[in-house]
Amino acid sequence: MSNSTGTIFTLTTFGESHGVAVGGVVDGMPAGIDIDMEFIQQELNRRRPGQSAVTTSRKEEDKVEFLSGVFEGRSTGAPIGFIVRNQNQHSQDYENMRCVFRPSHADYTYHEKYGVRDHRGGGRTSARITISRCVAGALAKLALRQLGVEIHAYTMQVGNICIGTDYKRYDLSTAEHNAVRCPDQPKALEMEQLIKDVKKDGDTIGGIIQCVVTGCPVGLGSPEFDKLHAVLGKAMLSINAVKGFEYGEGFGGASARGSRQNDVFFTDAEGRVQTKTNHSGGIQGGLSNGQDIVFRIAFKPVATLLMEQETIDTRGNATVLKAKGRHDPCVLPRAVPVVEAMTAMVILDEYLKNRCVRM
Repeated sequence: MSNSTGTIFTLTTFGESHGVAVGGVVDGMPAGIDIDMEFIQQELNRRRPGQSAVTTSRKEEDKVEFLSGVFEGRSTGAPIGFIVRNQNQHSQDYENMRCVFRPSHADYTYHEKYGVRDHRGGGRTSARITISRCVAGALAKLALRQLGVEIHAYTMQVGNICIGTDYKRYDLSTAEHNAVRCPDQPKALEMEQLIKDVKKDGDTIGGIIQCVVTGCPVGLGSPEFDKLHAVLGKAMLSINAVKGFEYGEGFGGASARGSRQNDVFFTDAEGRVQTKTNHSGGIQGGLSNGQDIVFRIAFKPVATLLMEQETIDTRGNATVLKAKGRHDPCVLPRAVPVVEAMTAMVILDEYLKNRCVRM
């Protein structure tokens, strides 16, 4: 039922927003990898609610507990089972939604498909389930460290406030120095103020995250259905609230001429093949070409509004809904680590698949 992802490095998730716990099972993790528990917890902390005034006020410790697959601080090659217990639940905040379909949520579609739904925070469709992705992504990052692969995602745009796509202008590590995770500090303040203003109105707002992968080996991906950008696109589009994916020049290159778009090859002083430009976003013919992989993901405004909205109930009767509880006015700050996690899982999985191709 599509609760699993990956081919060799795989993740199967379980749990609901207001259940006992969320968790997962990672299989295919290479043996002998040092498992840095502090790093894994830090990755979860980046996703955790209650970080700032621009995120939900829900307070969760989000402490990960490993159940298997780790011995004396190293991966054993066995499946790695883990859970994160839910603690700060206010299920009563959702009681007025029990028999109502929230606009732009999965309530109606889930109800029609399964005939039953958990109205408390969305249940299985809640963004809280991305906890499992962050744990698995952290494990993948630990393995990718040995290959020299680094992944940096950051908030590029909130509403109409944008810093542009030229990531080389910034120190991407400074994105963690502000609440919105943007490497341009003055623009970050503008983004933060916009989110606060929107939150004050009981409204929400969306934006764009850009992700950069450096140190990726040449040849990851497959030339037909599992092109690297196709696999990355599927991974990103599986994240809650994502509405679009583009890599390299993306839609911006549709109006350009080929003479301006082609990435010309050359050999550098050390004998390595490079390209003079990177309009392709590090992927050509569906395979990584050794340049930085660059892509962007568009997130819609959060669908839960703290204002009245017209809708219908489960019997089809017109009604008015005003959501209660603690909700993100903008998902981007907490989505950044989720984007990185999904990217890490894809890159590691493709690397492990690539090892099976040539002797």
